[in-house]
Amino acid sequence: MKQNGIRTLSPSSAKEIQIRKDFYDLFSNCPIPENEVLKNLGLFLNRQTLTSILHLHELYKKIINVHGSVIEFGTRWGQQLALCTSLRGLYEPYNYSRKIIGFDTFEGFPSSHTKDGDADIASKGAYSVTKNYKEYLGKVLQYHEQESPLSHIKKYELIQGDMCITFKKYLEDNPHTIVALAYFDCDIYEPTKKCLLMLKDHVTKGTIIVFDELNHPMFPGETVALKEVFALDEYRIERSPLSQYASYIVIE
Repeated sequence: MKQNGIRTLSPSSAKEIQIRKDFYDLFSNCPIPENEVLKNLGLFLNRQTLTSILHLHELYKKIINVHGSVIEFGTRWGQQLALCTSLRGLYEPYNYSRKIIGFDTFEGFPSSHTKDGDADIASKGAYSVTKNYKEYLGKVLQYHEQESPLSHIKKYELIQGDMCITFKKYLEDNPHTIVALAYFDCDIYEPTKKCLLMLKDHVTKGTIIVFDELNHPMFPGETVALKEVFALDEYRIERSPLSQYASYIVIE
């Protein structure tokens, strides 16, 4: 699927796409007063979106007693970073050591590998974002931080570039890093494998490593990368009934 020059994968039928377009028109013409719209966003959360929010909520609750940062590999529009910022403010408002960090090119996939298969979507440039989106997302995250205690301490970070390079530099600059939750939404082989290898020395018992496309036929590279770094017979891959493909392992 391609819209506004951005390539994404969509399993939706033409009918579903039209229904959602009509619903977006309802949202765009919402008659609710401006000062009440944000408090009524539940009107516009469909089942699929609410499902992914509840899934992230389940995951976050599992790491509340685990020390370390939350890192997302493949941030894109940044909804999960924003939700994690709010969940931290809800469950552990004074835990300013819990940094929330997003890595992304903000330009789509930087490349592809033969282990990513031959699907058109698993190719360079897919899942890009709009121009200057990183700056916009930074303002959104800053707003959410201001709604929580200790807002004068910046507890989020957005890092742009090829994460194979930027994550390595981040760890060199921050050797003290412990990761409580790592969310892999890279989709493709090379960044998933290289970041998993670098991550191994920064996890602890209880760390959760989440994968968004395991066992996905269109994105085989993510599963191949996991198999090459972590022996599958030594870990139980868990999933939630709230998500079809997203699954996770717990370091024990």
